[in-house]
Amino acid sequence: WTVLSEKPTTFTITVTSEAGENDETVQTTLKFTYREKYPDETPLYEIVSQENLDDNDVMDIIKLLEQQAEENLGMVMIFTLVSAVQEKLNEIVDQIKTRREEEKKQKEREAEEEEKQRFHGTPVTIENFLNWKAKFDAELLEIKRKKMKEEEQAGKNKLSGKQLFEMDHNLDTSDIQFLEE
Repeated sequence: WTVLSEKPTTFTITVTSEAGENDETVQTTLKFTYREKYPDETPLYEIVSQENLDDNDVMDIIKLLEQQAEENLGMVMIFTLVSAVQEKLNEIVDQIKTRREEEKKQKEREAEEEEKQRFHGTPVTIENFLNWKAKFDAELLEIKRKKMKEEEQAGKNKLSGKQLFEMDHNLDTSDIQFLEE
């Protein structure tokens, strides 16, 4: 804590939450100024700086300070106010952790649903199957036609054994000559 002035007594106290997951903390610096009739009057307070807090959290802390100050009128209350803010900051860290866990679970659920959709596919009915079969048969027929054309083109240049024997009669006796040698 740091004393800023003596008349009126003004000081700041920095309050930090306990470290959460990944050593995350939230922090705020509170400035208190005693009024003339303190503790019968609430001290003046404000949040001078804050880290990792959003605007809603800051408003909640201010409301908490108002409530605690009203409840503790007539008593020395700075310790009580700081303790209440400390607890609130710890709650905020827990909420952040819970929010992250929920986001992680939500992402896992979405990924799981996406995976299910990917493997779900189209339900098979007689109509879909017949359409698919017709396309499949057409593709097979096209592949066979291409293969036959390729074989025909290759066959024009290359003769079969029977065709060779029919064209060249010297081949009729070539095996016998080979065996005799």
